[in-house]
Amino acid sequence: MIMNVLAVGDVVGEQGLAFLEQHLRSVQKLHGVHFTVVNGENASGVGILPRQAREIFDAGADVVTLGNHTWNRIQIKDLLDDVSWLLRPANYTSRVPGRGLGIYEGPRGLRVAVMNLIGRCEMDSNFDNPFTVADRLLRHLDADLCLVDFHAEATSEKGAMAYYLDGRVQALWGTHTHVPTADAKVLPKGTGFLTDLGMTGPANSVLGMRSNQAINRFLGGLPMRFEPADGPRKLESAVFSIDTDTGRCQSVTRVDIGE
Repeated sequence: MIMNVLAVGDVVGEQGLAFLEQHLRSVQKLHGVHFTVVNGENASGVGILPRQAREIFDAGADVVTLGNHTWNRIQIKDLLDDVSWLLRPANYTSRVPGRGLGIYEGPRGLRVAVMNLIGRCEMDSNFDNPFTVADRLLRHLDADLCLVDFHAEATSEKGAMAYYLDGRVQALWGTHTHVPTADAKVLPKGTGFLTDLGMTGPANSVLGMRSNQAINRFLGGLPMRFEPADGPRKLESAVFSIDTDTGRCQSVTRVDIGE
């Protein structure tokens, strides 16, 4: 069968969360989606609260992934251990709560693995190497398909990871930079790849935040707490169509909506 996987870019603030709740199920229906992964690490601006994680799940996500702001709202730590559908990057140190890999039931009983990784370029150098962690997790993986959310700053690191895992996972997409890329493609060995999904939240903003606050930072002004912008919103995502018989992705299609 052809299994359609919807990957949704970073949800930013209550504005992004409300827009996701309003539109996710209609997007799933329109594109015949069988499985959905949503990155939610910015649902609280920086970080995510347990309530927000549950609201993303209730809106239609099968899995909620996180990133470098996982611990900005420390209240999330207990939920990471309590539910299987919430993932933090697998290459955090082993002493933190939660897990970075889960296996879920997909259509027709398919076992769908989802892996959450975080990059190291321009990020925290104390993360474990995402390439070797991916190797370790894949070595004994008992699943029919594997999907990867690679939360990373550098496009080069995302691209290198995609080619490194080409043929070993069915889809890999980048999150974190909040800017959608136009390079959706299927790699030579059958892995669907997109450098960055983009974001779900305020459209007239700088990465979802108020533009005047970003300008203030670059002009050397006093530090201030970033706040999600007001105004029209958008949802940026992609559909990966995977042939479950061959294990190869057939196509990657951007799905972006706005108001």
